[in-house]
Amino acid sequence: MISLSRPSLFQVVVPAHPSCAARVRRTVAVHLTFWHLTHLLDDAVLATDELFANAVSHAGGGPGDSVAIVLQHTEQELRVTVSDNSPLLPRPRTSGSAAESGRGLAIVAALADDWGTAPPEPGTLGKKVWFSLLVGEKT
Repeated sequence: MISLSRPSLFQVVVPAHPSCAARVRRTVAVHLTFWHLTHLLDDAVLATDELFANAVSHAGGGPGDSVAIVLQHTEQELRVTVSDNSPLLPRPRTSGSAAESGRGLAIVAALADDWGTAPPEPGTLGKKVWFSLLVGEKT
């Protein structure tokens, strides 16, 4: 078992475009593998993909728009934060069985141990949406 006295941290900023989704998924998978958190890989990749898709869908659009993804790993948890330029906070909603969208936050809530929103860094626009997964292996 790796002993971490301080958190491991990784950040990447990508264009707010759907074509970057595969890169985001690969990046999360590589870092979780490096951190020996492969037991969290499927849930973390899917939840990150949902938050990235929401950021692109609701905050992207301009050629200069970007999305930041931050991975933080401590002994207790993995936290993934997705930041975008939109000040509109995400709202969980109920989607009909035939709907093609609207399930992202429900998926994140089902996979994560916790999730929420946070304001942007001082002096910047937008918001942060995060989720956390406990590092201990699930039984």
